[in-house]
Amino acid sequence: MMSQTNASSMTATAVQKTALAVAVVFLAVGVVGFIPGITTDYDSMMFAGHDSDAMLLGVFQVSILHNIVHLLFGVAGLVLARTASGARGFLIGGGIVYLLLWVYGLVIDESSAANFVPLNTADNWLHLGLGAGMVLLGLALGRTVSTTTTVQP
Repeated sequence: MMSQTNASSMTATAVQKTALAVAVVFLAVGVVGFIPGITTDYDSMMFAGHDSDAMLLGVFQVSILHNIVHLLFGVAGLVLARTASGARGFLIGGGIVYLLLWVYGLVIDESSAANFVPLNTADNWLHLGLGAGMVLLGLALGRTVSTTTTVQP
């Protein structure tokens, strides 16, 4: 016998749809980071470190590790978007991670070993916008509205 589910349990919330969209973008960026042409100077891509001259869209410095991080972030987003609370956590928590990465990118010397991801100025600005946007979306869309009413005797 099949169990019945109510329609609302099968409908994704706005925060889930948004987290799913963000996750898909991370997956896409991770994939295109491995495509020569979309990533310029592809033949100079390193596993990690500031010596990688590969540039996604000719602007954002990437490495194999950088692309893998995008892919893993995308997978995490897909998994967490399955629930509203997970989606909210992905957006807010992931946004905080990207804001911390922005600060990290500001304080390190781009030509030092500390720049292992690697990051450049364009990455830093992207991380600021991405982090702030994710946190704001998680907060704005993740608010729950109570539909429970209390009946007074």
